Amino acid sequence: MPGQIAHLSTTDQEFTFAPATRIQHSFVARMEKRTLIWLAERMPAWVQPDHLTILGFLSQCLAGACYAWASLHPRALLWGIVFLFLNWLGDSLDGTLARVRNRQRPRYGFYVDHITDSAGAFFLMGGMALSGYVHPGIAFGMLVAFLLLSIEAYLATYTLGSFRLSYFKFGPTEIRILLAIGNLALLIRPAISLFGRRLLLFDVGGVIAILGMSLMFVITAARHTRQLYKEERFT
Repeated sequence: MPGQIAHLSTTDQEFTFAPATRIQHSFVARMEKRTLIWLAERMPAWVQPDHLTILGFLSQCLAGACYAWASLHPRALLWGIVFLFLNWLGDSLDGTLARVRNRQRPRYGFYVDHITDSAGAFFLMGGMALSGYVHPGIAFGMLVAFLLLSIEAYLATYTLGSFRLSYFKFGPTEIRILLAIGNLALLIRPAISLFGRRLLLFDVGGVIAILGMSLMFVITAARHTRQLYKEERFT
């Protein structure tokens, strides 16, 4: 669903919503947008945005379950790729469908979309922690870094009226693609040799992801803090 910013009037105590500027400059953004609009225009009338939101959330949870199941049956990683695709379909298409049909519910859509994203991330990373392919501490480190970055994005939506969907050309779709490639790599070589040490492939990738998301969080938070300070400084 599209990012929105809320304002509370001090006179009538009623919420009014104005669209926030969506910032999406990822590698696949243009192609993805065209694909989603094409799909939305051909979606059966009985399919509603809420159906797609549910599909995205359940698929993300099931992708996490596949990681946990992979500790006993490695080929469950292939099912994980299927659910990552379904998660992309539901999570990305729900807002596009609402916009194409002009049936947007700004507050409801923004809240439900992102609360399910946060809960889904917990199940996804929790499944990774149980998979045996990544150290539990690294899996939950990725979850914490993701949630910090999400909180910063939501606060910026409210205070600055801009909703960032990508950082340094990376957005949710690119992350899903990397995870799908990683799942295939795990079936071939779950561990690698680095500096003379045998390390789990997803441990290396997880540490890189934590450092990357942490750096994005620090840079973006510092930039937005400076911007807000300049806009509201006393003269």
